[in-house]
Amino acid sequence: MSSSSHEIVLTSSPDGLITAYDASSGAILARFTGSRSPRQGLALAGNAFIAASHISSATASGSVHLYNWWSSTVFHYLPLPEPVAPLTATPDGSYVFVGGLSGNIHALSLPLGNVFKSLPAHEKPVSCLKITDDGSLLISGGDDGTIVAIPIFRLVEASSANENGLSVNLILHRFAAHADSVTGLALYNTTLISCSLDSTCKFWNLLHGTHLRTVAFPCTIFGVAVNPTETEFYAAGSDGFVYKGLTLIKVGSSGREVVKWAQKHDGAVMSLMTMNEGRDVVSAAEDGSVWIREVATGHVIMALKNETESISDMVVATGISSGKGKGVNELSGGNYWSSLGLSGRELSFPVKQTLEMEDILSVAANDRSRAIDMLESGIKVYERLLELILKEAKQGSGNDGE
Repeated sequence: MSSSSHEIVLTSSPDGLITAYDASSGAILARFTGSRSPRQGLALAGNAFIAASHISSATASGSVHLYNWWSSTVFHYLPLPEPVAPLTATPDGSYVFVGGLSGNIHALSLPLGNVFKSLPAHEKPVSCLKITDDGSLLISGGDDGTIVAIPIFRLVEASSANENGLSVNLILHRFAAHADSVTGLALYNTTLISCSLDSTCKFWNLLHGTHLRTVAFPCTIFGVAVNPTETEFYAAGSDGFVYKGLTLIKVGSSGREVVKWAQKHDGAVMSLMTMNEGRDVVSAAEDGSVWIREVATGHVIMALKNETESISDMVVATGISSGKGKGVNELSGGNYWSSLGLSGRELSFPVKQTLEMEDILSVAANDRSRAIDMLESGIKVYERLLELILKEAKQGSGNDGE
């Protein structure tokens, strides 16, 4: 499998493990622990963080966990007022938006994680969230079958003091989209594709919120992705199959609207994304399997080794250069890994080596702290001696005067 830029596949699990894979070799690069993340609960937050929604198994409370790329444990815990599932982040990593059980969307600023706005968007739990490529619109789907489009600048500028009066004005579009829960969203140009438990994918004009087309499937669709050429879309079936369809059907066309790729996961496909500049599609299934397929044939060309029993979500990070050129992070509009000071070779360090490096740095930091304490103690001793010398000098001066 050839690739012009290095890509990392990240999968989350309700069992508490996030795994990072090298997409070119299939090797496991890192494991991040401590997050029991539900569906749609994994996102890249700018250049610095991985964000995962978490539901406590003990208290059922909700939070967002932030990870950096060099530590296997949670870097920052962001508490929320209710259990949450779907989340997404702006390309620059300044804001994270999380969907709650109440139907509210909670807006958090990073890195502190302050909840600066909670917007009642749906009458039932929020089921999926998506941000447009330019970072201007937040799109949400709910278990009530509705879709809501919100300009992000309105959320950021909204005053919580007048929340009830502003809530209606914050929303650009709200429309009844499906007969059942909205399970996934994809965007291209000015078109939105939504999928649902009602076994359909629907196309919408995002500017006007108008319905363009409906594609029916033989099963529930849990996710949808669009090829970079914007000519094809791919749907994640609850039956374990991946479906391919055309984004535009010509009038009078006799061709099939969608085709089903032959190789089947043993569990429902929970997430899929395009990669390798649209030449491949990676799919992650509920049974823990992660497959990379060639778009031209639909054949599986690589199976990523996974040690978890279940997968809840998946994202692809792009940006490490595999050749002489510099990789470009398509999600954040910059050189993702170079901005972190990382190369492909450095990122391929096993977690054990990374932790050993962190231990060495920790020891060095402790040594420096002890040295500073010793220096401060020495200064205090010197100050006491100086006071004694000055005191004796004053006494001697007084005796000379007598």
